[in-house]
Amino acid sequence: MSRWVAVAGENEVPEGGFKLVTVDGVDLAVFNVNGKLCCIEDLCTHDGGNLVEGDFDGRVVTCPRHGAQFDVCTGEALTLPAVAATPVHNVRVADGKLEIEVADA
Repeated sequence: MSRWVAVAGENEVPEGGFKLVTVDGVDLAVFNVNGKLCCIEDLCTHDGGNLVEGDFDGRVVTCPRHGAQFDVCTGEALTLPAVAATPVHNVRVADGKLEIEVADA
């Protein structure tokens, strides 16, 4: 089972920007890619680093530690040294709030 969790107002993530939120102890990054909201765990699968501390350009975020790149909409690892995707979460806007779908604890 899963549930939707409100994490921000619908206009809090500007186009080309992101917002870091924490749900159930997990850091999640919500990105606005040309008006599409995408959410990944703020986790480099190579070494556990925080992705939002790196550069974000288009749909790609670059880990500041070793340069691994991830697609923020699919979670796919695009470059070495990362080979595994970072987890992705569904995002929606409901009643003026940005909500993320998370697994029940």
